Amino acid sequence: MTAEPAAPLSAVDAARPDGAWATLVRGLRLSPELRAGLGVTLLLAAVATAGRVVVPIAVQQVVDRGLRRGDAVDLRLVVTLSAVAFAVVALTSLAGYVMTYRLARTTETALSALRVRAFRHIHDLSILHHATEHRGALVSRVTSDVDTISRFMQWGGVVLLVNLGQLLLATAVMAVYSWQLTLLVIAGFLPLAVVLRGFQRRLSDAYDVVRRRVGEMLSAIGESVGGAAVIRAYAVEDRVNARIAGAVEREFQAQYRAGRLGAIMFSSGELAAAAVTAAAVVVGVLLGVGGELTEGALLAFLFLVTLFVGPVQVATEVLDEAQTAIAGWRRVLNVLDTEPDVADPQGGVAIPPGPIAVRFEHVRFAYPTRAPGALSAPATVLHDVDLEIPAQRRVAIVGETGSGKTTFAKLLTRLMDPTDGRILLNGVALRDVRFDSLRGRVVMVPQDGFLFDASVAANVAHGRPGLGVDGVALAFTELGLADWIESLPQGLHTRVGERGEALSVGERQLVALARAYVANPDLLVLDEATSAVDPATEVRLQRALEGLTRGRTAVAIAHRLSTAEAADEVLVFDRGRVVQRGPHDRLLTEPGVYARLHASWVAGSAGGAGAHEPATAGT
Repeated sequence: MTAEPAAPLSAVDAARPDGAWATLVRGLRLSPELRAGLGVTLLLAAVATAGRVVVPIAVQQVVDRGLRRGDAVDLRLVVTLSAVAFAVVALTSLAGYVMTYRLARTTETALSALRVRAFRHIHDLSILHHATEHRGALVSRVTSDVDTISRFMQWGGVVLLVNLGQLLLATAVMAVYSWQLTLLVIAGFLPLAVVLRGFQRRLSDAYDVVRRRVGEMLSAIGESVGGAAVIRAYAVEDRVNARIAGAVEREFQAQYRAGRLGAIMFSSGELAAAAVTAAAVVVGVLLGVGGELTEGALLAFLFLVTLFVGPVQVATEVLDEAQTAIAGWRRVLNVLDTEPDVADPQGGVAIPPGPIAVRFEHVRFAYPTRAPGALSAPATVLHDVDLEIPAQRRVAIVGETGSGKTTFAKLLTRLMDPTDGRILLNGVALRDVRFDSLRGRVVMVPQDGFLFDASVAANVAHGRPGLGVDGVALAFTELGLADWIESLPQGLHTRVGERGEALSVGERQLVALARAYVANPDLLVLDEATSAVDPATEVRLQRALEGLTRGRTAVAIAHRLSTAEAADEVLVFDRGRVVQRGPHDRLLTEPGVYARLHASWVAGSAGGAGAHEPATAGT
C-alpha cells in the first residue's frame, strides 16, 4: 500500500481555475445557511425596489395633471400624490432595513459555520500538509478570505438584490413612457457590457493573486513576530525587515494592479452613464417637440434613466468587490477540497482493550520534497522497519540526528501514515482505528511541550476534559512536582502565556508531562520529555515517569543517557534502519552505534556539559 501525499494548498490554488459562477454556486451549496429565509428576503427586496419608481410616476402626474389646469394649480392632487409618494418611500426604507438586517444575520451565521468548517478541515490536514504550507496562508483562509466573502455578501448582496430589481423595473416603466428612448438607453450600455465581460476574467485572476499575496504577507509577519527573540539575538532585524518589506510590497503591487483594473471598469461605467443621459435628454426633447412625449413623461423618464444608470454604475463597483470575494471563496473551497492523507476511517474500529502491543510490518516512509507545482524525488527516512514491541514494555529509541527516531514516533501515533507497510496496535491495523479510540489510548508528549494561552490547570485539564483543579493538583503531587507548583506566582492558576512562553522550556515540559499523566494512556510516546529540565528536576521526573510508565507500553526518544539506561529495551536507529536492539547493558558490550553514542554521552558528562545527545533530535 502506498500513500501519495496531496499537493500543497498553494499549488492546488493555482491548479484549479474554477470560473466565478462555478465558484459561487459551489460556495452557496456548501453554505446552506445562506439560503435560509431567502424567499422572504427576496420579497423584501422586491418591495424596496418597487417603491423607487413611485417618485418618477408621481412627478409625471404632478407635472401633467397638477400643473396643467389652465393657470391654476391642483394643490389637492399635488399634496395627495406627494403624500402617497412619501408613504411608499417610507415603506420602501423599512423594507430595505429589514432586508439588510436579515441578509447580515444570515450571512454571518453562514460564514461563521464556513469559518469553523474550514478551521476543522485545516486542523485535520496531516503534518505533511502543515509542513509544506505557510501557516499565515492557512490562517488567512479562516480569517481574511472569509472576511472578503462576508463583506461582499452583506454589502454586494444587498446591492445586487435591490439594483437588479431596480434595473428591471425601471426598464419596464421606461418602456411604458417611451419605447424609443428605452431602446436608446439599452443600446448605449451594450458597449459597457462588452468591456465588463472582457475585464471580468482579468480582474478575477488579479484578485486570486491578491489573496495569495495576503497569505504570504501574514505568514512572513507572523513568523517574524513569533521569532522576535531569535531575530534580536542574531541582530538580523534589517534582513527580516527587508523580507517583510518585500512581502508587503508584493501585496501592494497585487492590490494596485487589481485596483487599477477596477478603476478602469468604474470609469467606463461613469462615461457610459453620462453619454446615455445626455443622449436621452436630446432625443427626449425632440420627441416632446414632435408631440410624442409630455413634459411630465420626459421628466419622469429622466428620473427613470437615473434609476437605470445607478445599478449599472454600481455594478462595476460590485463586480470589483465580487471578484475579491470569489477569490477568497475559491481559496476556502480549495482548502475544503484538499483531502487529508491521514483521515478518520469511516466505520473504523476501537483498539482492543488491555495493554497495547505494537507491531511494525515492513514499514517504509518517505518525506516528499516539494517544488512549486510539482513533486521531486521523495526522501526515504525509514527503510523496512519490521519489529514488535510487547505490551507494557518500556522502550528507548536512540540514534543520530536524521536517523528516523521522530518519524517513527509520528507514525506510531498516526500523525503520518507509512508510505509502505503497516502498523498494528493489539493486532488491529492503525489505519482502521477510529481517532477517538486512538487519541484516547495513545498519547504523545512532543519535545517542544506546546501550551495554550491559559492557566497551568487549564492546560493540564486538556488531557482529561472535565478534570477539576483538585484533580490537577493531585496529578502534580503524584508526579512529585507539588513544590514547583507552589513556587509559581499564582499556583495552578498561573497563566502560561502564548505558546507557554511565560514559563521556561523545562517548566513547559513539566506541564506537558502532567497533561499526559492525567490522560492515563495505554501507550505513551515521549519525545524525551525531560530533555530540557535541570538535573534536580530530571531526577524527580525520572521517579515520576517510573510510576507513570509502569503497567503500560512506553516508547521514549532518548536524548539523555538516563532514559536509555532506565528502559527495558533500546532500539538503535541508524540512517532509517533499526541496526541494534536489546537491553542497555548488553548493547554496551557489543561494538556498534549504541556503544559509540554511549561513549559520547559519557564524555559529555565528564566534560561538565551534563548528559546529552551528541546529535540532537531530528527525523
